[in-house]
Amino acid sequence: MRKERSPGFKLFMAAAIGLALIIPLSMVYLLVSDRQHQSRVAQDNITQGWGGAQVVTGPVLVVPYDQERQISEQQGDRTVTRTVTERRELYLSAEQQTINAGLEPETRSYSIYQTVTYLASLDGTSRFALPADFERLGVDREDLLFDEAELRFGASDARGLQSGAEVTANGTPVELKPGRGPNASGNSGFHGFFDWSESEPLELTWSYSVRGSRSIAIVPRGGESTINVTSPWPHPSFGGDFIPDTKEVGEEGFTASWSVTNLALNEALVRLEDPGPPAIREAEDAKFYSSADTSSGQSRAASIRLIEPVDVYNQVDRSVKYGFLFIGFTFLAFLMFDLIAGARVAAAEYLLTGVGLVLFFVLLLAFSEVIGFALAYVVASAAVIGLLTAYSAAVLSSWKRSGVIGGLLVGLYALLYILLSLEAYSLIIGSLLLFVALAAVMYATRSIDWSSVAVREDKPKGEGEPTPQVTVS
Repeated sequence: MRKERSPGFKLFMAAAIGLALIIPLSMVYLLVSDRQHQSRVAQDNITQGWGGAQVVTGPVLVVPYDQERQISEQQGDRTVTRTVTERRELYLSAEQQTINAGLEPETRSYSIYQTVTYLASLDGTSRFALPADFERLGVDREDLLFDEAELRFGASDARGLQSGAEVTANGTPVELKPGRGPNASGNSGFHGFFDWSESEPLELTWSYSVRGSRSIAIVPRGGESTINVTSPWPHPSFGGDFIPDTKEVGEEGFTASWSVTNLALNEALVRLEDPGPPAIREAEDAKFYSSADTSSGQSRAASIRLIEPVDVYNQVDRSVKYGFLFIGFTFLAFLMFDLIAGARVAAAEYLLTGVGLVLFFVLLLAFSEVIGFALAYVVASAAVIGLLTAYSAAVLSSWKRSGVIGGLLVGLYALLYILLSLEAYSLIIGSLLLFVALAAVMYATRSIDWSSVAVREDKPKGEGEPTPQVTVS
């Protein structure tokens, strides 16, 4: 006969070991983040020389002008004022413009990593006119150098620009040169000079192609901008500062259209400064464009991301967040067998079982990179369920009891997969599950004296019958 630990102490021991397992679980979480970073680096290597996430900007008409300015300088004991002439620029957006973009996607791979690239074919029409009230900006018409007018087109990663770009101004072809794109695309792109001496309304037609990867953001610049995008890629994600007015997404691809006015852009048609690039934030595996602050000079954009149907790193990342739920339910089952059925469970056995549960997420991550998330989930869960079911047969001294543990794990892994699939309802399903589990534990332990200490007659652990207990006050 020997003294047995109290139920309260057993509960404390199981909880303490469960909390300690947060450390390796957190290490797995960091491992997922590290592998995701490696994936992004590999994707950048794949797209090197092809073109990254692109920010394309419609044509901007730039008219330079000379402006005199007085400056004062201190020369000895006196102040000298002199007049200097500065070259400045007037930026005009189109009154009306239409932008059409066709995206031809292609999946490229390197080792176990892959990413989506595309070839974007863009064309459109734009109409420019000099506003009658532009002089309110402090610029005299006589100072404008119309014969040095310039058209600028933007592509943030100039490596992706292809040959064959064409621009026609009032029926006259414009000779194009590299660089000097709008500020919204990081001054990257191409430009062309033409004589606009008559300053009559300008009708512009243009077309060019650009290569990119993962995402494309289109910056509308105009009084009324219409954007039409088509692609055979069936998994687009729309973001940025504007959502499509109309869109159709199916197995054959997608089409989307935007209609944006300068009121929504919060930009005047004529400006003395060129707005900067749209705000960039990291979202999953690609750059996303959103939350522009026009007061600080940022542009606004409509963004399209060509995403994979299943992002294994995000799926594994979400599953790891449910890891403590697995540990808690499994430990709870062991504790109930210990308190109610009399099967002794040692601290080391709790620990080894918890390590096995944590190992599931490592296996899931490793196999997901090679065979995909769904199949990796089946392989990893089957391996861990088989291992812990066999181990619990020895811990609980009964294959029948280990069958309960195995059934519990099957249910948990099936439920986790459902939670990962139903992201919008995962919280309510998880909270209901916890409520049911708590109610079951409260019912099963309603007669237990948590502060009592039992005296147990030792028997060989291989015997399946519970050991009789005598309570000592």
